[in-house]
Amino acid sequence: MLKFIDLFCGIGGFRLALEERGLECVFSCDIDSYVQEVYKQNFGEKPKGDITEISVKNIPSHDILCGGFPCQPFSISGKMKGTEDPRGKLFYEIVRIAKYHKPKVMLLENVKNILTVDKGNVIKTIEKELEEIGYYLYKRLLNASFFGIPQARERVYFVALKKTDTLHYEFPKETHEKIFLKNVMEKDADKNLFIERDDIYMQKTEAEIKNKLEPIRIGIVNKGGQGERIYSVKGHAITQSAYGGGIGARTGLYKTNQGIRRLTMNECKTVMGFPKEHIVSSGLQGYKQLGNAVVPKMIGYVFDGIGGL
Repeated sequence: MLKFIDLFCGIGGFRLALEERGLECVFSCDIDSYVQEVYKQNFGEKPKGDITEISVKNIPSHDILCGGFPCQPFSISGKMKGTEDPRGKLFYEIVRIAKYHKPKVMLLENVKNILTVDKGNVIKTIEKELEEIGYYLYKRLLNASFFGIPQARERVYFVALKKTDTLHYEFPKETHEKIFLKNVMEKDADKNLFIERDDIYMQKTEAEIKNKLEPIRIGIVNKGGQGERIYSVKGHAITQSAYGGGIGARTGLYKTNQGIRRLTMNECKTVMGFPKEHIVSSGLQGYKQLGNAVVPKMIGYVFDGIGGL
């Protein structure tokens, strides 16, 4: 049985995808105490803490290293400091572990901006570091909207293959499944998720809208800034976020038959590709955990392109 480690594990998106394929998780870590608790509830083990304090000798040998390494240094909502940010330097923890254990594969994920931050120097550094420790790197920007997930979520997926192995790789082809928000919305959402304001301006009616595999903006609140845009359920959710401002922060606002509202926790799980029974923290912590997560279905698709394992 192939073994993997789950670095910066969050709520376990990598683990869900790989365990579904018969792989065994032998190590997990995350510095967030809320995440550690829900991960334990979901998988029966508490992740280790700060990876920078863990000796490579205390990490079990493994075939696959997984990591959605912290994206804040590379994201629009962060300061985009790249590897100068202490969290950005966690990429070097991946290098440290891989250099010692030499896994067959590294499966990594990060935000779109990692390709362009610091005029492309960050991605060049990542490529150089992995090349120097003996890995071929495949990378591609993929949007979950085109793989049966009703959320516009563009992420860069990295597959690094050890040069001395006879592995090969091919990225997945888009499926364009016709799944829309209206297919997953709950009918009885908590009244606290609804908004009633005098400064709502609707720009389109539902009758004018056709189904699309993308968010469809149909109105605004206030001045229409981030978190103040209203979308149709005939399209997809906007990118779920751990942070952000505005009345629709983290989930976006959507016009339903009952009114305009944010997404429920279960709806957020669905648009992130998690089963509803998957445990997250309550309140804002839960929304933050989902916004920071990887989409298990996308991880599965990317993993399935590895040949020769």
